[in-house]
Amino acid sequence: MFEIFIAVLFFAFSTTITPGPNNVMIMSSGMNYGIKASMPHFLGICFGFPLMVLLVGLGFGVIFDKFPNLHQLIKVLGVLYLIWLAWHIASAEPQAIKRGEKKPFSFWQAVLFQWVNAKAWVMATGAVAAFTTVQGSPFMEVLAITLAFLLMAFPCVGIWLVFGSLLRKVLTNPLMQRLFNITMALILVLSVVPVMIELWHFYMAPAV
Repeated sequence: MFEIFIAVLFFAFSTTITPGPNNVMIMSSGMNYGIKASMPHFLGICFGFPLMVLLVGLGFGVIFDKFPNLHQLIKVLGVLYLIWLAWHIASAEPQAIKRGEKKPFSFWQAVLFQWVNAKAWVMATGAVAAFTTVQGSPFMEVLAITLAFLLMAFPCVGIWLVFGSLLRKVLTNPLMQRLFNITMALILVLSVVPVMIELWHFYMAPAV
């Protein structure tokens, strides 16, 4: 069990620290709103994703095995939501942010966002599939996987938040802030391109 836990820690680190919707959005939040205002968003990611892993590991994924169309529908909604978020980020005006016209994610928004985050689904289902065994206790193994992601979330996501806040001090020019937001929005859209391709094949390939 200890060896498996160490392996899961490495898996959790490598998947959590790499670019994805969560990290791009928290970095953008850190740049636009600062660390203090972004803390609910940060904590929502750090607790929300391990909760997702726990629920998927305890059998939530079985529902999608029986109803694959439901899973695909959630992916479609997730892609549309991410595109909307990308537009929200790209159109963020530094002056509008200072006046408080737009706000960062709340804790519960970040928690619920995990369920429409395509990368989160890949990470959760991949970890459960790879690190649970027939011989072991499924409950204890899922708890170990959940704990590993919980431990890795704070430093890995935190790095992106701090980096974003440091950029806030560097990008004092409103034009540079706008270019940063547009760049982050484009990266966010690119992060869901593989899911969009998968959805295209799922819905359109049979009709071709």
